[in-house]
Amino acid sequence: MTPKEVIKEWIHRFNTGDVDGLSALYAADAVNHQVVMDPLHGRSAIRHMFEVEFERAKMVCIEENLFESGEWAVLEWRDPLGLRGCGFFHVQNGQIVFQRGYFDQLTFFRIQNLPIPERYLG
Repeated sequence: MTPKEVIKEWIHRFNTGDVDGLSALYAADAVNHQVVMDPLHGRSAIRHMFEVEFERAKMVCIEENLFESGEWAVLEWRDPLGLRGCGFFHVQNGQIVFQRGYFDQLTFFRIQNLPIPERYLG
């Protein structure tokens, strides 16, 4: 699959809450760095993040733009509640080997009616 095809499948699996399917799109030694947290190393750590996030919030990824350049795909997304972000995915041999995501986590907590962790309050 091309990087763009992998990310289209990623969006589908994300929107169905398919933690196992999402995890399978990552290489065993993949790195996922959502800039609001420390980088996660390895498929099992990435899987655990999806488990935690899908348990605490209803998340939806609506594709705004999806670009491909060589081994990279860039996704600009939004959700129905108004959160927006973007992700950069390095894809090799049909698997995500690196992902970096940008979004406002404080806004995520607020629109999902989740408690804001103390570390945000200074």
